[in-house]
Amino acid sequence: MQNLDDVKDGQASESGATMPLLAVVYFSISGTTEKLAHALARGAAGMTEIVLCRIMGDDIVSGRFQNEGLLETLDGADAVAFGSPTYMGGPAAQFKAFADASSDRWSKQAWANKIAAGFTTGACASGDQLHTLSYFSILAAQHGMLWCGLDIPGGEDPSGRNRLGSQLGLATHLVDASLPQSDLSTAEYLGQRLAKMASRNG
Repeated sequence: MQNLDDVKDGQASESGATMPLLAVVYFSISGTTEKLAHALARGAAGMTEIVLCRIMGDDIVSGRFQNEGLLETLDGADAVAFGSPTYMGGPAAQFKAFADASSDRWSKQAWANKIAAGFTTGACASGDQLHTLSYFSILAAQHGMLWCGLDIPGGEDPSGRNRLGSQLGLATHLVDASLPQSDLSTAEYLGQRLAKMASRNG
């Protein structure tokens, strides 16, 4: 697992094949969304090269996202996971600034056919997280990406994964001020599923 500053070319696996690259691009202010990003990366470990791309406050200049290096990392990725807390019924403004800055890629369909997925957290169980996941899926569709949802029926998993029953992506909320282990396990599963799809797509 790498941070954005440590990105290298995809490394070869023991069989000699180059593993696909998964980029996890996310904004987190309290650390909750970051925990989900790390759990997703753990799930994909061993099947993909992984780079965590955290959107930072310094990336936003006069209201505009200005981190070309992060965008170039996504150019080279085979799969991308979008993550943001749900604020006021949608993704955080910092994530939206990143999405707006991807418009040059949209006009060229530079991210077409990459696999995409999304994850979000909110303050309440019914905190409009679905709208954030819908936003992520529409962003992916605009870029011509292929969406990867959850294939765990809500409320039917013996381990309690997909606790809130969102098939579009991972939706969570804090319980007693912390993320339930079942939500972190769901994030790991989504990362595994995304990695498998990226390997198949390559």
